[in-house]
Amino acid sequence: MMAGVVPVVRPSTAFVDRVGYKTPRKELWPSVVITREEIDDEIARLSELPAPENGRRQSFIVHPLSEEPGLGLAPGIRVILEVLLPGESTEPIRHNSNQVNFCIRGGGHAVVDGKRIEFQQYDVWSTPSLATYVNVNDTDQTQVRLTYTNAPLLEKLNVHYVEENPKQASADGGSAPEATEDALEALFDDYIELGHDGAFLMSYEKLIDPDVVEQRPLHWPWQRVEEYLDKLTALGEDYKGRRLYLLYNRATGRTNGTTNSFFATMCVRPPHIVDIPHRHTAAAINYYFRGTGYSVVGGKRIPWKAGDLMLSAPGWAVHNHASNDEPVYELTIQDSPLHLAMDSLMWQENLRTPPILLGSHRGFHTNRHELI
Repeated sequence: MMAGVVPVVRPSTAFVDRVGYKTPRKELWPSVVITREEIDDEIARLSELPAPENGRRQSFIVHPLSEEPGLGLAPGIRVILEVLLPGESTEPIRHNSNQVNFCIRGGGHAVVDGKRIEFQQYDVWSTPSLATYVNVNDTDQTQVRLTYTNAPLLEKLNVHYVEENPKQASADGGSAPEATEDALEALFDDYIELGHDGAFLMSYEKLIDPDVVEQRPLHWPWQRVEEYLDKLTALGEDYKGRRLYLLYNRATGRTNGTTNSFFATMCVRPPHIVDIPHRHTAAAINYYFRGTGYSVVGGKRIPWKAGDLMLSAPGWAVHNHASNDEPVYELTIQDSPLHLAMDSLMWQENLRTPPILLGSHRGFHTNRHELI
């Protein structure tokens, strides 16, 4: 070796031999229940702490099997318990993760991307990616929120961007050039079809200026949602489906989201309703705020009650839910829109029928039209 030449050391993991490799069966995370009593104790602990400089009294609710980077209650979903005492507020922040926000105690208001959202107990609102927001408790009661975020996924990808006290800057990437009739411009189209099977070329100019779909903060007041939800009890015991409404954001289009990562559904279960077992690749997290019941997840029966938070369906685990002697109300968060966008939303509505890929295959039907 010549003097002064430093040898290049290649990492030993550049190639991993997988000749004849068969993917092993993946062990699912077990369901966990964070009880109302545990949540109340943590609320009390957070409430007794001095107010932090940024105003955010919060705790991550983390599954025992979750590891850094990207701590979460499910691999791609973090649930944050957040507390504000009367008169307190948070400092502005923004990040490229999106959120579903749910008030479980008290009330107040949020300012998201300049929009003021007055919220009460059981209201839901969304925080789009890179929207600057603050939360304020202008009531005389403790404000408690559950915040659901896709930050764990972005942290695993090492691309989670967080900016404290951001300067308000234009989100516009620049003004569009004026249209010209230049002959050279006419030679280049944004889309060039190759053949007739759907394969195209796209110009760089279009690549860095995709069609804009505005993402706005939205608010679903519980008082209005409950009116419609209670009407679903009229479907009776013969209904073959789940009595719920999706809190839908039309900007998410065919991915059926509340945000681009999550859908939030509000569900009512009349007494003694037992769902048909089903499964999906989306993970599901339930917060029960009225009633009692149980879930069967992967063959294990798990009881729950109002005030409990539950990872009710690890991705692709067979599960179903049942109510006891009184109606049950719950908020469910799933990362279905993310899977729909990735074309990975496997769904098996009935275990006696084959699974399908929702969004690419024809979906399922209920018997609702027969009952009305």
